[in-house]
Amino acid sequence: MAPSKVTLDSTILIVGAGVWGCSTALHLARRGYKHVTVLDPYTVPSAIAAGNDINKIMEHKELKDSENSPRSVAFTTCTRAAFSGWKTDPVFKPYFHETGLIVSGHTPALVEHIYKDEIEPSVADYVKLETAGDFQKTMPPGVLTGDFPGWKGWLSKSGAGWIHAKKALVSAYTEAKRLGVNFITGSPQGNVVSLVYENGDVVGAKTSDGVIHRADQTILAAGAGSDRLLDFKKQLRPTAWTLCHIQMTPEEVKLYKNLPVLFNIAKGFFMEPDEDKHELKICDEHPGYCNFLPDPERSDEIRSIPFAKHQIPLEAEARARDFLRDTMPHLADRPLAFARICWDADTPDRAFLIDKHPEHPSLLVAVGASGNGAMQMPTIGGFIADALEGHLQQELKHVVRWRPETAVDRDWKSTQNRFGGPDAVMEFQTIGETEWTKVDVKSRL
Repeated sequence: MAPSKVTLDSTILIVGAGVWGCSTALHLARRGYKHVTVLDPYTVPSAIAAGNDINKIMEHKELKDSENSPRSVAFTTCTRAAFSGWKTDPVFKPYFHETGLIVSGHTPALVEHIYKDEIEPSVADYVKLETAGDFQKTMPPGVLTGDFPGWKGWLSKSGAGWIHAKKALVSAYTEAKRLGVNFITGSPQGNVVSLVYENGDVVGAKTSDGVIHRADQTILAAGAGSDRLLDFKKQLRPTAWTLCHIQMTPEEVKLYKNLPVLFNIAKGFFMEPDEDKHELKICDEHPGYCNFLPDPERSDEIRSIPFAKHQIPLEAEARARDFLRDTMPHLADRPLAFARICWDADTPDRAFLIDKHPEHPSLLVAVGASGNGAMQMPTIGGFIADALEGHLQQELKHVVRWRPETAVDRDWKSTQNRFGGPDAVMEFQTIGETEWTKVDVKSRL
């Protein structure tokens, strides 16, 4: 069945009002599309969206000519565009802080990996950090008080920093709405329970209030939740990470302002405290958690099924505190002010998945951010709109295509080139009810 031709008068339905859904809505509205509707079970910003976060790392580095793998070139193309968007687009510019980035490891093997994978292929300028003193000098006295045992790293002073993801997401949503996009959010009216099929094609989506939202074109951009709405042939693995906040004093907030991001690829990372609640976010680094359960549709298979929780496993808290003991031991025992698990969806090769479905020509999938979705916010919607219109640039099209052949006999527990924790994908099913933090977050939700 041939899809209807996409015109500015086409009705377009976007499932998901997270980072990619809102970015797509904004770009379609800017191109003059008149009938764009977005569905999401939560108001923007969703309490469970990965993009509802006080900060995310933003890093752009150009590759040397020798680093020309298709995935690297495609990712660099996307990130170059996003970096330009963060610098120039008035919707996003206020929320990018180009403070620099330190990437580091604490074992010889990790340091060698960073050099070969991050530093050597890049044309960016880096300052090498070899001692605790080197690390401490990257920030004002009194910030990095740790001994940095075994740590070595590199500081990039430009082309990197952090974004206030939540405020940028709300900004994109607000502008898209101003330009005429119709957002239907909250449950039941925005909660999509299924795609709607007719004559072999997708003709819209059904929400839990029984309403069928028909559209000429449907874009599935529901992040880790996309896997429950479509058979992705094992191309998506919902994977979760863990983050926590500690309360800082007004004096500490001033001291910690405009710091470079400090990232250890196997320990964790932090960025400056947020200006609203004066909280410092710390993430422990690891290959991720999955929630493996029997696949309800294929009894011989398992699936990772996302769930929302505003707590983290005690083992994750312990790892975050271990990171603090290495870097800022004066904060290592401070109580947590906030904690949550944060879901994304990994493709087998960690390249994005943005393509028309081969069997349903009016369905476009825009998923598989693989841990790199928020930084793409200013421009990923433009690439998704290009794919909808059928003219996605060639260096991207092949890499982000529908590619179930990459997921044949997929190892669901692959670490996918991530480090930290037990150096293995962990399972929420093994975490007992008493093995979670008990942070009081009710007033936050």
